[in-house]
Amino acid sequence: MLARDTAITFLGHATLLVETPGHKRLLIDPWLRSNPACPAEWHSPSRLGKLDAILVTHLHGDHVADFEEVIQANPDATVVGIIETVRFLTNKGAKKTEQLNIGGSILFDGIRITLTQAVHSNGGEDAHGNMVYGGFPTGFILKMENGFTFYVASDTGVFGDMALLKEIYAPELAFLPIGDRFTMGPLEAAHATKLLGVRHVVPYHYNSMPMLTGTAEEFQKHLRELLVNVNVHILQPGETLK
Repeated sequence: MLARDTAITFLGHATLLVETPGHKRLLIDPWLRSNPACPAEWHSPSRLGKLDAILVTHLHGDHVADFEEVIQANPDATVVGIIETVRFLTNKGAKKTEQLNIGGSILFDGIRITLTQAVHSNGGEDAHGNMVYGGFPTGFILKMENGFTFYVASDTGVFGDMALLKEIYAPELAFLPIGDRFTMGPLEAAHATKLLGVRHVVPYHYNSMPMLTGTAEEFQKHLRELLVNVNVHILQPGETLK
């Protein structure tokens, strides 16, 4: 099995539901009902089942727009992210939290969660429409109870220290944005794949809104040109990688 008893369901754009080998359920970046790429059957938080944790990479609407609805349905879920982002989300209903900063890790019910840097921006809107600083944008390295390790880059440009993520954490799988404009495009994501040295990669954060023009076909073309030997898994929204 690719994900070694881990099931990762892609819910469109950059939202992921992770079921761990120890039967924990983690939701990464809750954008469901208002997500144009999310299948209708997943719009209700009840479809997610009981969540143990909600991991948030940054406060942009296409990553947290449905946070309040999800946390209302899962008030005991632990919200995990960088300090400023988590503090902002306590005003949106988060009661149990784990605050980290870049390079730091926590052990959550046998799952090692490490916060990584991302080359992006991070801010959310308060009740008056004012932009609130959310700390640095982030990604996650997740090491499951059985040792299976994968990288969720979230919104980022390519950066050279991805090679250090390979050296330190040796992820087997990476979720990389390819949509362009707000994140890496296919060319940059191909270089990121090379730096990370993963055996498997899932392109995401594309094909969800017209302005995201990067395609999986372009991504695969650039990987071939770079002679990167990697298994590319193109998931459709609602599809599960196991």
